[in-house]
Amino acid sequence: MIPINTDEIKVWSSLIYNLCGICLDETKGYLLESRLGNLLNETNSQTFSELYFKVKADGANVLRRKVIDVLTTGETSFFRDTSPFDLLRNKILPELIDRRKKGLTTVLPVPIRIWSAACSTGQEVYTIAMVVREMIQGSPLKIDVQITGTDISDQALAKASSGVYTRFEVERGLPLDKAKKCFTQQGDNFKINDEIRSMASFQRINLMDPFDFGNKFDIIFCRNVAIYFQEKDKKILFERLGRALAADGALIIGSTESISGLGLNFVPQRYLRTVFYQPGKPGEVGHL
Repeated sequence: MIPINTDEIKVWSSLIYNLCGICLDETKGYLLESRLGNLLNETNSQTFSELYFKVKADGANVLRRKVIDVLTTGETSFFRDTSPFDLLRNKILPELIDRRKKGLTTVLPVPIRIWSAACSTGQEVYTIAMVVREMIQGSPLKIDVQITGTDISDQALAKASSGVYTRFEVERGLPLDKAKKCFTQQGDNFKINDEIRSMASFQRINLMDPFDFGNKFDIIFCRNVAIYFQEKDKKILFERLGRALAADGALIIGSTESISGLGLNFVPQRYLRTVFYQPGKPGEVGHL
């Protein structure tokens, strides 16, 4: 493996921060070596400095996209950390549907909009869809659920959109009986069923850039994303998420994350072992 030196770490950290907001300090040289190693070989670069200048000189942005792909595609699986999905199934969705149902004056379907920010290769999006499908199957109430998955990585989004996963990827988070209900086997791979796939759409978004979807989301998942951001960037991100969230919506973040110290207009709420956030007024106290 080609080693990376201190000066190279500094310039690469600056480039990566500008590309996607991820903040890497001088202790993350090992991460850059492991993530960028294949790109070194692919571009016939002898040093990380040489690769850096090739990326900077790439007018078509092909190499920039590849850097983003290898740096941002992280660990994910179906039903990763079950608590947020128990929260979705047992509290947030039922209460949200009840509120939306009361607001309808016709027999129109109840609209539910969910956003999985930084959805990676799509497992979180399809897990949400599976939970929703279980809830609404056999219900006389018509519910129109649309789940939007976004990520900065083109490679991750392509896989998410295809809905095709290896046996290992499926079996990591799903028991066999549930997998059979949600996937169709295609050789050694498994393709998500059309009923579930139809709930989801995917698009490329850099969360460090301004975004506007038009309509508000009822539920936003943004788990284990801000842990890579500086405090000022975390605040900007969650302010933007707050503007994209319905007034009675719910924000779900990672189990080790907290936004309570950022001075934002979110009120923490607790359900069993899980904390989620709802829009509120400054100083308002939640049920913790």
